[in-house]
Amino acid sequence: MPFVSIKYVKENIAADPEGKKARISDRIAQAVSDEMGIAKDDVWVAFEGIAAADFYVGADSVATRRARKK
Repeated sequence: MPFVSIKYVKENIAADPEGKKARISDRIAQAVSDEMGIAKDDVWVAFEGIAAADFYVGADSVATRRARKK
């Protein structure tokens, strides 16, 4: 059974995180199911929320990059 791991900036889904994760998981599981010819219920999806201050792009945290854009 496929296992999909998603790491994301926690603040991006701060409003309704459970609902957003459920919708994302459903869409990903459907895509994997369609492409691999397996049941959607056989696709596992795991989420790992990481704070913007702990998620880096190059030498800058996402929090720093966002602060610069303001």
